[in-house]
Amino acid sequence: MNAALEAVGLTKAYKGRRVLDAVKLTVEEGSVFGFLGPNGAGKTTTLRLATGLARPTSGTIRLLGQDVSAAGNALRAQLGFLPDVPAFYPWMTAQEFLHFSGDLFGLDRQVLRQRTRMLLDTAGLNGVTGRIGGYSRGMRQRLGIAQALINAPRLLLLDEPTSALDPIGRKDVLELINSLRGRTTVFFSTHILGDVERVCDSVAILDRGRVLTQAPIHELKARYGGHKILLEVTEGADGLASAIAQRPWAVSVARGDAASIEVTVSDVHRAQHEIPGLVSDLHAGLVRLEAGEMGLEEVFVALVGRPKA
Repeated sequence: MNAALEAVGLTKAYKGRRVLDAVKLTVEEGSVFGFLGPNGAGKTTTLRLATGLARPTSGTIRLLGQDVSAAGNALRAQLGFLPDVPAFYPWMTAQEFLHFSGDLFGLDRQVLRQRTRMLLDTAGLNGVTGRIGGYSRGMRQRLGIAQALINAPRLLLLDEPTSALDPIGRKDVLELINSLRGRTTVFFSTHILGDVERVCDSVAILDRGRVLTQAPIHELKARYGGHKILLEVTEGADGLASAIAQRPWAVSVARGDAASIEVTVSDVHRAQHEIPGLVSDLHAGLVRLEAGEMGLEEVFVALVGRPKA
């Protein structure tokens, strides 16, 4: 696969402080790629460098095979971009703003009218005739996503695209991103773990300007995660939790409510075979025993710490 975005040794310093430190990234064409990290990790700076709004202190970043620092309008015409806080002309309507944006790309008028109707409908703004100055932040975010798609970009760069949306709006935007898979490359930054896990093929985790890891999500879980076992007993949960904690395959043991236990295990096969015996030894009844893969949140916490809300 060709790389839609490739960064090598990408470094950015402000007044001697490194915001990005030798970042290395490879994003395959046609993928949905999540750029995950806590607030202040350097995600927005990376996107500013990718769009040419800032220049790196050292290193390179290439989009669609072209070095951003040397690229011209031909490359920019193939990109779509949503900043973290999109800005608009407040006296325009949503339709007028999309027409204005399409004219900047030189789109055919008939194509632009059709695409504007489709994108306004997708963004939930169809029939909204008021001026943008009166829009809520969520409405502005939806319009910003529509604007980023007006030129049917090969590479769509989104900075925190769901940050200002309510649950229904977030669902709509994530479904839109998912629908673009294979047709365009989507690179979006976020600190919302659930959004990444829901739609992304691959993910990179950034913290304090450094990429801690990059991999397809299923590989990341397998590499850093392990497995969880959830069990519930009729009685004796405290004694059972203590007994499980002594087993070599028990990485951690956490109590839930009065009857439930959550165990992180290194060997799920041994755990599933030994836990019923431990329950029997304590003369308790086994109500539930479920094994599952650890989620992205557990991986994130293991690498970075507690996720920021």
